Amino acid sequence: MRKKKKKVPLLYKPVGFALSWAGGALAGLAFQTVWKAVRHEDDAPDALDQDRGWGEILLAAAAQGAIFAVVRSAIDRSGAKAVHHATGIWPGGAEGGRD
Repeated sequence: MRKKKKKVPLLYKPVGFALSWAGGALAGLAFQTVWKAVRHEDDAPDALDQDRGWGEILLAAAAQGAIFAVVRSAIDRSGAKAVHHATGIWPGGAEGGRD
């Protein structure tokens, strides 16, 4: 049983990576949808957009960061709970948290 406990977190790493990658793509789509709905613009400003002010750029960055964090946490948590449900072992190990 002890060997199984060590293998599950190791086996979860590639699955977690794939889920995080998919989550990043999903978060990007979610942010574009929210920005378009709120600002009625196709593209959000970035830091080097000369025609945009500080407030607009920082608002876009904060919204993008918040959406990314929520989506990533939801996907990471769902994946961990699925592994725990299937194996009885929590994939984060005893120390928990991200690397």
